[in-house]
Amino acid sequence: MRLFLLIGALMMTTAAHAAQPSGDGKTDWKLVIHGGAGVIERSRLKPEQEKEIRAALDLALQTGSKILASGGDSLDAVEAAVKVLENDPNFNAGRGAVFTYDGTNEMDSAIMDGETRNAGAVAGVTATKNPISLARAVMEDSPHVMLSGEGANQFSKEQGLEQAPPEYFATPERRRQLDELKARKLSWFDVDLKYGTVGAVALDTKGHVAAATSTGGLTGKRWDRIGDSPIIGAGTYADDRACAVSATGAGEYFIRAGVAHEICARIRMKGDGGKEAADAVMAEVKALGGDGGVIVVTPKGEATWSFNTPGMYRGKASAEGRTVAIFGDE
Repeated sequence: MRLFLLIGALMMTTAAHAAQPSGDGKTDWKLVIHGGAGVIERSRLKPEQEKEIRAALDLALQTGSKILASGGDSLDAVEAAVKVLENDPNFNAGRGAVFTYDGTNEMDSAIMDGETRNAGAVAGVTATKNPISLARAVMEDSPHVMLSGEGANQFSKEQGLEQAPPEYFATPERRRQLDELKARKLSWFDVDLKYGTVGAVALDTKGHVAAATSTGGLTGKRWDRIGDSPIIGAGTYADDRACAVSATGAGEYFIRAGVAHEICARIRMKGDGGKEAADAVMAEVKALGGDGGVIVVTPKGEATWSFNTPGMYRGKASAEGRTVAIFGDE
């Protein structure tokens, strides 16, 4: 009898750690997105801009959800969701990328498949309309994990990805922010008190997770600076054994803390929940002096976020519906 009780307890424990199946035996899908974290307060955000941002977040959720709800792969869902945000000038990625100190737009992105732990990333690209698709091409069509600068631009053209001229990325609002930074002699951390990276994490009906992140970096960045977004394990990570993570914030601190991998390691090795792990690692970032946030999804179906800033553009979706949020009290 004692043996049967032991076996039963073990089976219950295993079931509790497995992804929750739906009525047809498939895993319940989940999608979480972000559009940057920082000093995002009602007094600083114009009503019309807030409306546009909420609509864009919802469109990204709709786009990724459509793929997941039809049984599609998490990798396709995160790429599709991020592309929506890259195409919207309200976000610091793709078309809305901020300017470097020299007045150019240099973009970074990364994508990772939790099933295989294959990954692709690019840094300092200047002409690819959707950098996240270039990161995926690096993962699937090259022997490498990361390409940068002119080499990444050349690879993008060879892969037939859509290119865009400099004026496509050079939006008036981002130019204004650069001019303000120079006029006030601010550091690139201070210009708008916000980190505008975009990202997505997803769990598909097959139980696989994926993560994608894309950014224009920091306004006024110099010397070919690269942040955490394209660095696997810092700003982007996915592992079916634990979780998928996309980060946004002061990249130098996220790199030092290995944020994305550290969250997954806590889940896999210590048995932490996704929220518990994310909060603990964000506390470490704060202790180092860094601000920002993360989104997390686990193979067990937990979909969550954690941020130590006043707000974060964010949203989540599942078969039960969609929700978006901006401010810290939502």
